[in-house]
Amino acid sequence: MSLFWIVIRQLAYFEEAMATSKKVITREDWEKRLNDVKIRKEDMNRLVMNFLVTEGYVEAAEKFKMESGTDPDIDLATITDRMAVKKAVQSGNVEDAIEKVNDLNPEILDTNPQLFFHLQQQRLIELIRNGKVEEALEFAQEELAPRGEENQAFLEELEKTVALLAFEDVSNCPVGALLDVSQRLKTASEVNAAILTSQSHEKDPKLPSLLKMLIWAQNQLDEKAVYPRITNLSTASLENPAV
Repeated sequence: MSLFWIVIRQLAYFEEAMATSKKVITREDWEKRLNDVKIRKEDMNRLVMNFLVTEGYVEAAEKFKMESGTDPDIDLATITDRMAVKKAVQSGNVEDAIEKVNDLNPEILDTNPQLFFHLQQQRLIELIRNGKVEEALEFAQEELAPRGEENQAFLEELEKTVALLAFEDVSNCPVGALLDVSQRLKTASEVNAAILTSQSHEKDPKLPSLLKMLIWAQNQLDEKAVYPRITNLSTASLENPAV
């Protein structure tokens, strides 16, 4: 049973339950109502393709296209280029990532000063990570400081990054998280979103939003009714209502 189907049914049921006192909805009645909702297979296929394209699973997208006949709304060849940029940032090769972005579309960085600053900030972080203190200070002064003078938010981020140099043991540094892998992933995600936007594609996949909608719908309905809930999103199995 599709999550999309369940979300729609739960939202409809929520509206109905709002007008009544809290009641018990049996599994039989719940499944009957769910089965009354008709969702086109083509819509579900587009939802899957949207996720594969946005997240960059090019091989899976190509296979799914052949098996389902669902055409993506973007040239699949561009996914490979986009993932190469993302991978470069995730591995700390920021200069290479910037070159690849400019090869794809130089306007992406020209029109997005925040993204360019964050990429330059990531370059500074990588220099600090590799112990290149003098090079890091020179890079910060020549490339980032001028941008910080024009933007207070940039200046604050620059100051936090440079603060890494004041600690021999970054585990005791209040901004030590900048050296975590999660910071690379954050920057890579920002670049990925910018490239998608430049290609007139949604920057976020629809499926996670759908799951959030499902959770929201269940939380709202919990206040009005006892019903078969989904507690395991990976299996989407229904649990019998606790009466």
